[in-house]
Amino acid sequence: MSNAAPGIRRAMSSALEAEAVAEELHAALAQPDMRLVIVFCAADRDIAALAGALKRRFAPVPVIGCTTAGEIGPLGYRRASVVGISLAAPEFTAAPVLLRDLESFHIGTGQTAVRQAMQAVLASDPDAKRDRMFAFTLIDGLSGCEEAVVSSLHAVLGEIQLFGGSAGDGLRFERTLVIHDGEVHPNCALFVLVATELPFRVFKTEHFMAGREKMVVTEADPARRIVTEINAEPAAQEYARMVGLKPTALTPMVFANHPVVVRVGGNNFVRSIQKMNGDGSLTFFCAIDEGIVLTVAQGIDLAENLTELFTSLRQELGAPALVLGFDCILRGLEMDEKCIRDDVGRMMMENNVVGFSTYGEQYQAMHVNQTFTGVAIGARRRT
Repeated sequence: MSNAAPGIRRAMSSALEAEAVAEELHAALAQPDMRLVIVFCAADRDIAALAGALKRRFAPVPVIGCTTAGEIGPLGYRRASVVGISLAAPEFTAAPVLLRDLESFHIGTGQTAVRQAMQAVLASDPDAKRDRMFAFTLIDGLSGCEEAVVSSLHAVLGEIQLFGGSAGDGLRFERTLVIHDGEVHPNCALFVLVATELPFRVFKTEHFMAGREKMVVTEADPARRIVTEINAEPAAQEYARMVGLKPTALTPMVFANHPVVVRVGGNNFVRSIQKMNGDGSLTFFCAIDEGIVLTVAQGIDLAENLTELFTSLRQELGAPALVLGFDCILRGLEMDEKCIRDDVGRMMMENNVVGFSTYGEQYQAMHVNQTFTGVAIGARRRT
């Protein structure tokens, strides 16, 4: 694999034992003056052992990461692997902050995290300017707290752009973890602030457009992300009618192919349905509230949409030295159904994408689904 870009190293390991993974990643990622190591791990590994082994190998460099619903790395889409990145000075300065106990998260927690990270970045690089910083989050994907976290962080980041991903565990939906300082943490999130001398662009893309027929959430339990009524009718029944099916025909693949869209500030944000419940209600992957106006989305070609994204990024930045990318697991299910995962994986390889399949994505102040978001970083310094 190529690691020619200054300040950036990429790697992947398929080894099973924690020490072997740590050894392989260290051999590929180690470079002078490292500031941050990021890893994305298949959830079936011994994550605690791996976190400890990575800390021992890389200390005192911070190692952060999370469990996944699939990995994206130098060989494209993978399962049961560990992928990693290292970032080094003078091209990069980075500061990760662990956000604990998400169930008790409040806006002041986000403000403190941003302030703490900013102080750490400026202590390392006093000349760092806000216009050459970006931020990202890694959040416990089963916490249900993504909206509170990103809205709090975004409120104080100002012009610094934010993106992120929710940790996964394959498709088990049992336990998702973030990695920080040699330990694993449920019910937590990581906020990471990065300053770089390289050109970059934070992006999001989705291959759905808002349809014409509108639906209004008329009864919901926002805390549990459950919608019980749409247009004053039982939620599953009304949704099924709008997609031309019977409620008994609603399956995870139907939900993946027919998400709903909310329009905010002139932009579309996808809200995906996780499942139909026994009482005819619908559980969503994102927060949903009464009075929200939704439309059933109309799909466009996923691969073509990505081609357009990467073409645009290359026109602006040149060939990316790195794309740190977070890709919804529901997009992966669609790729499998349409037999295009290998083709899309090659596109990821060609554009040096490292990241993971998520249980949700964050972009600016929003938590969304069925989206590919991240940061593309060019290879040549700003002039």
